[in-house]
Order: sequence, then structure tokens, then C-alpha cells
Amino acid sequence: MLMFPLFAFLGYLVGRFGHVYLNVWIGNPNWLPHHWIYGILSIIGGIIFWQILLAKYLLFFGVGLFVSDLKDFFKLKFFEPDDDGRKSFWDID
Repeated sequence: MLMFPLFAFLGYLVGRFGHVYLNVWIGNPNWLPHHWIYGILSIIGGIIFWQILLAKYLLFFGVGLFVSDLKDFFKLKFFEPDDDGRKSFWDID
């Protein structure tokens, strides 16, 4: 089914937009969790409610969101602000 990869890509795009643009617009706060955490929560919700079609979309959206912030997951960044400097949209941070 083509919709599942599209939702994963949409999750990736939302994650990258949040990282590159939204964090800058709101001043890169240190009280907001990194979006890999939202990705994990979406994946867990999608697995728990797998029988519902919307949950399957949520699962794939969460995978894309998680992948877009993979480096911060490996560093176990929970609430630290992102590093300053140039950010690339088509990257995994």
C-alpha cells in the first residue's frame, strides 16, 4: 500500500521542518522534548492500536518522525536545545 511510505515521508518532513524552522522561530527552547520522543510515542501508539487503520498511519508517521531526529536519539538528547549553526533540511539530525 502506497499510503504507508507516504505517511513515513510526511513524518520525516514534519520532523525536519520542526528542527530547521520551528525551533529557530520559537527560540530553540530547552524545555521542549526532541521530536524523536514524539516519534517513539507515535510508534508505540500505532503498535498498540494496530487493528485500526489510523493507527497504522500513525505508526509510519512516527517512524518518519523518529528517523528525522536519529542523531539526537543516539546521543540520548531529551530536552537539550539543538546546536547552533547551519542546518540542512535534507539531513538526519
